Amino acid sequence: MLYTHEHADHVAGIDDLRVFSERERRDIPVYGPAAALESLRTSHRYIFDESVTVLPGTSKPRLSLHPLTPGAPTTVAGFDLLPLAFPHGTGEVFGYRSGDAAYLTDVKSVPPTARARLRGLELLVINALWWRAHPTHLSIDEAIAVAEDLGAVRTILTHLTHETGHADLAARLPRGIEPGYDGLTVELR
Repeated sequence: MLYTHEHADHVAGIDDLRVFSERERRDIPVYGPAAALESLRTSHRYIFDESVTVLPGTSKPRLSLHPLTPGAPTTVAGFDLLPLAFPHGTGEVFGYRSGDAAYLTDVKSVPPTARARLRGLELLVINALWWRAHPTHLSIDEAIAVAEDLGAVRTILTHLTHETGHADLAARLPRGIEPGYDGLTVELR
């Protein structure tokens, strides 16, 4: 499991990881920014505190936390991974590049140093909240500008709101840029 940051809309499903740890009968590795993982340790104490025992017939997720360092390449589940830090309000989030694909959500900007490490992408998944400016997220126009500057072959906009209808947005986007949707599956070479 890769986390970008600790906001509730990105971690609230953590308890659902129990099915995977139960099925595998082992800890599920969880990766992300050190601050986000420490926040999870506090906000979901019942998972990480060994003194919290479960009642017979119940379970809790078995997770092991692995902090990542921005800019330091690593391998996760057999994939080469490059975590990168981005501004998000007063904090920061991690985006991830693996091979020719990158996933960036809740970013407010993509600094030049990160852009240099994101060139040559086949696929870019990037947040685009809505058309107007927002203090902590990219707008659709800002996300388009980043995508065009990076030159990704295919860009999928994510973290969209219900304020923008899918068909209308799809019709207004430049070639190679499309809105994501629930259940979208992407195959990479």
